[in-house]
Amino acid sequence: MNRAEGERPGRRWRAGILGATGIVGQRLVCLLADHPWFEVTGVAASERSEGKRYAEAVPWRLEAPIPGRVRDLEVRDLSPNLDCDFVFSALDSSVAGPAEEAFARAGYPVISNCRNHRMDEDVPLLIPEVNAGHLAILTHQRKQRGYSRGFLVTNPNCSTAGLALALKPIHDAFGIAEVFVVTLQAISGAGYPGVASLDIADNVIPFIAGEEEKLQSEPLKILGTVEGNRFSPASVRISAQCNRVPVLDGHLECVSLRLQRKASPAEVAGALRNFRVAPQLETLPSALRHPIVVREECARPQPRLDRDAGNGMAVVAGHVRACPLFDVKFTLLSHNLIRGAAGAALLNAELLASGGYFD
Repeated sequence: MNRAEGERPGRRWRAGILGATGIVGQRLVCLLADHPWFEVTGVAASERSEGKRYAEAVPWRLEAPIPGRVRDLEVRDLSPNLDCDFVFSALDSSVAGPAEEAFARAGYPVISNCRNHRMDEDVPLLIPEVNAGHLAILTHQRKQRGYSRGFLVTNPNCSTAGLALALKPIHDAFGIAEVFVVTLQAISGAGYPGVASLDIADNVIPFIAGEEEKLQSEPLKILGTVEGNRFSPASVRISAQCNRVPVLDGHLECVSLRLQRKASPAEVAGALRNFRVAPQLETLPSALRHPIVVREECARPQPRLDRDAGNGMAVVAGHVRACPLFDVKFTLLSHNLIRGAAGAALLNAELLASGGYFD
């Protein structure tokens, strides 16, 4: 039985992090340091780190120091025996698939940042502000896979996260027929050490393996509906071109839309600006009442100036204007490691906790 909408949980949950030594894992460790609902009680990583103290095993890359409560935790292997109520997965895709399934089968709710299960027919690809209702599929998932308490929930690709959130209010208000999007993606999206400096300095790389495919398919699942025991994708056509640029954090996206019902740029900007989350989401610690910020300046958003809006959880849109080929075009920016990764997984966990899915 799910908890009543908007009701605040009356307990704290123990969180485990799979892939805790990677960049997204480190972001999760920091975001959870002073979290009012969750505390990190288990960390797991590759065999190279197994048995070490977290502070010894992790090549810490963030400005903030390692939180004291996590420094001395012993890094465990990927066996599903962590002392926690649920796990975040920030694993490399080469090992994430079977490891996540093993944890779910062992009774752990798994909130994954990995690509492996995003497009599975029984796994929610979740952005709480957009498609919280997709959690209804979990009953079918558990039954079909033989899970008891465990389940799998994923968050989208880092570039999809910002795009799908921005498309939501426009699609609701006017309907979207076609999307053409060009991304300028930060180098941190490639992980660490990422792109070689001699390749990215003074350069733009006009290809990111698998990225166009994700950006063309994931929003359709997110903007679609659940019909019985299956997802019905949105009937929107998307064409994407993805580029790696020499920016540390923040994915910029140039978006052109053909609408099903004509609307002026001012009306589209108003739909973005006035988008407000459902009341039951406002109580979540990481949620923003208005998760889309609209800038009036023609030269905004910019990664250096806007990526930390809303503590990195806001999508910043700007330069909304008429498109001579389609109907309207604009620029959006989101923090790829927070809105597009660690923060997205955390918000998903908060929604699940508030709904009683961890009980």
